Amino acid sequence: MPPLPDMHGIAALALTGLALFLFTRDKIPLETSSLLILITLIVGFEVFPYERDGLPVKPALFFLGFGHEALITIAALMMAGKALETTGALQPLASYMARAWAARPGIALITTLIIGAFFSAFVNNTPIVIMLMPMLISVALRAKISSTGILMPMGLATLLGGMATTIGTSTNLLVVGIAVDLGQRRLEMFDFLIPALFAGLLGLLFLWFVAPRLLPERETALSDTSPRIFNAFFHVVEKSYANGRTLSEILAKTNNLMKVTRIQRGDGLFVAKLPSVRLQVGDRLLVSDTRENLKDFERQLAATLYGETDVDHPITAEHPLKAEGQQLAEVVVTRGSPLHQRTLESTRFTGRYKLVPLAIHRTRTQSTDITSDLGSIRLRAGDVLLVQGTRDRLNQLKEAGTMLVLDGTMDLPHTRRAPRAVLIMGLIIAAAATGLLPISVSAVTGVGLLLLTRCISWRDGVAALSIPIVLLIVASLGLGHALIITGAADYLAQLFIAGTSGLSVPFVLSGLMLLMAILTNLVSNNAAGVIGTPIAISIAQQLGVSPEPFVLAVLFGANMSYATPIGYQTNLLIMSGGGYRYKDFLKVGIPLTIVVWLGFSFILPLIYGL
Repeated sequence: MPPLPDMHGIAALALTGLALFLFTRDKIPLETSSLLILITLIVGFEVFPYERDGLPVKPALFFLGFGHEALITIAALMMAGKALETTGALQPLASYMARAWAARPGIALITTLIIGAFFSAFVNNTPIVIMLMPMLISVALRAKISSTGILMPMGLATLLGGMATTIGTSTNLLVVGIAVDLGQRRLEMFDFLIPALFAGLLGLLFLWFVAPRLLPERETALSDTSPRIFNAFFHVVEKSYANGRTLSEILAKTNNLMKVTRIQRGDGLFVAKLPSVRLQVGDRLLVSDTRENLKDFERQLAATLYGETDVDHPITAEHPLKAEGQQLAEVVVTRGSPLHQRTLESTRFTGRYKLVPLAIHRTRTQSTDITSDLGSIRLRAGDVLLVQGTRDRLNQLKEAGTMLVLDGTMDLPHTRRAPRAVLIMGLIIAAAATGLLPISVSAVTGVGLLLLTRCISWRDGVAALSIPIVLLIVASLGLGHALIITGAADYLAQLFIAGTSGLSVPFVLSGLMLLMAILTNLVSNNAAGVIGTPIAISIAQQLGVSPEPFVLAVLFGANMSYATPIGYQTNLLIMSGGGYRYKDFLKVGIPLTIVVWLGFSFILPLIYGL
């Protein structure tokens, strides 16, 4: 066993363990955990000074992550990806794919997987998933097939594609940047394309042939296309309980469950909805609610119920309630959307968008329906809000580009600025790929062009920047620095080598990659990559081999976020949109991880001659 590091090293190891624990806690916001780790680092090194090679380690070292080249690049690419999303730049591609699905579903699936993987190699996969999800759900609804066998393979295919280039994921940029900070050769955009293609192809074949057969059919809210909320009038008659009573008394009779939209008295006269207003014969109360609740209110108030569009016939079996022109839609809460970390009441959702919220589906908890107080629930990323409204209102919400709307149609936003956004994104990639500009320079310059050409507004650009991701990266970079300067990274490397003693270098490399793959499904892939990179370099140095394949082992392993919905942010979107359960990710993600891990375990030693 290697000797223990000094007290600062032990503290760094303990803080790393605490960080990995906190990052797995759903009840603690990711940004809160990250800030706590950062505060602990700076306060700890301030109160307990530390010297390395005779020079003091200043707490300001841990603030450098805010200006790290990789973080700046990630932020710029987030904003560029948001421009593609809000302009609908990829909508023509989605329309083409929709036609392919209608003609040949089997070929369309593998085509969808390949296209999703290809674009994810150059663009953050979140806008790719956001673009493809509505189209695929629409196809499934129109063809009367389950979307379960389509959505998860598509989402995981984008993760496979993200491993192919340095800009494919934020993890790639971080790992490459940290390796450069530690004196390693800078990996250019396509330097690890060959191993990524080999393992990625194996993964895509698995997602095409096997994954759909492992997934059971799951129903989403959209599978029930009947409207849930109906507008109706209560006519106050002579024998009605409401006759002569105040509005507050009437609402108390229904246990304050009835929501009165307006009170009409005569032709064109509307009475203010004051609690003290007294109702009289002939008054009509416009109420919006479920069919069951409306019938309950009718019985309690002894008032006659009429449909909003048919005032001549009371509601009976021959004249049932109708909600003409209404349709259901799912609104998926994403980071940066107006609903994220807010309540429906605080956003004035119903009044602003003229849509009625019916239910909220939250992963790993029971759904909350219309009978509950939906307005007071604080929404978080991955929540699905089931709403009802007219097609025009839903189209307006989609065209605004601020929310992910799944409404059973193939309409996606597409603006005249879309070609500009595609051109600028292409220039960003081309400049970096040819070596004309570093990716950090080309990405920031590209964002400036997107702003100047109005492909993206400052509001949308700032909304694209995820505060939890930024703080997580900074805290992880700080932890990485602490592990290096205290010798804790060398200690962990020695432990790993001791645990794999007697194994050849290829098996040590494979074991490190598997460890990263397990870790990334429990904590953030960025945290796994940042913490694993200095350890990988130390392992390679102690083995006396090139560190590059070990850096790639960390990069590839940290990208294998397939087995849990919390492994990557798009997994939560897929889980919500497809109605999946936690175990569905385990069924597909674990064998996919094994397939990809074995592929890399074979190709990396072969390429690097280990």
